[in-house]
Amino acid sequence: MKSLKLAAAIGAVLVAGAATTIADTAAAQNSGLRPNFGSVRLRAGFQPDPYTISVYAGGSIDAYTDTDLPGACVGNISDAPDYSVTYTAGRLPLVFRAVSNSDTTLIVNGPDGRWSCDDDSFGDGDPQVVYRRPRSGKYDIWIGVLGGSGAQAVLGITETPR
Repeated sequence: MKSLKLAAAIGAVLVAGAATTIADTAAAQNSGLRPNFGSVRLRAGFQPDPYTISVYAGGSIDAYTDTDLPGACVGNISDAPDYSVTYTAGRLPLVFRAVSNSDTTLIVNGPDGRWSCDDDSFGDGDPQVVYRRPRSGKYDIWIGVLGGSGAQAVLGITETPR
């Protein structure tokens, strides 16, 4: 597995319009369930930046065919979120990234109930969801896997999109 050195890897080129944000409900995803790998409270200006957590991405639910998530949401995911972040916003953006040797995806339900999904905008098969003006509140995160049921991954949370 390639190691996540987000501080060095932040220079990856963003693909314009690659992340999709849509207000919708998802019958299969249950943010009321206990997150698979825990949760954290972060305030704008948090340290260390990036904040990272090792996870096992994926699950038995195909986000595209088995849920009513927006069509841009893809990958095999679990019912429960993989991680939950309660964030107190400031003036900085908030960015979620996943890095893995497998092709991972991100699905994020923000504090406003909107779903944001991405497949490859962090480059090299890795996803990223950027909130340029994040709201304070809870962000539930699912890390999906394309072409498999699961994979080791690292979730990175940063305030420095590049």
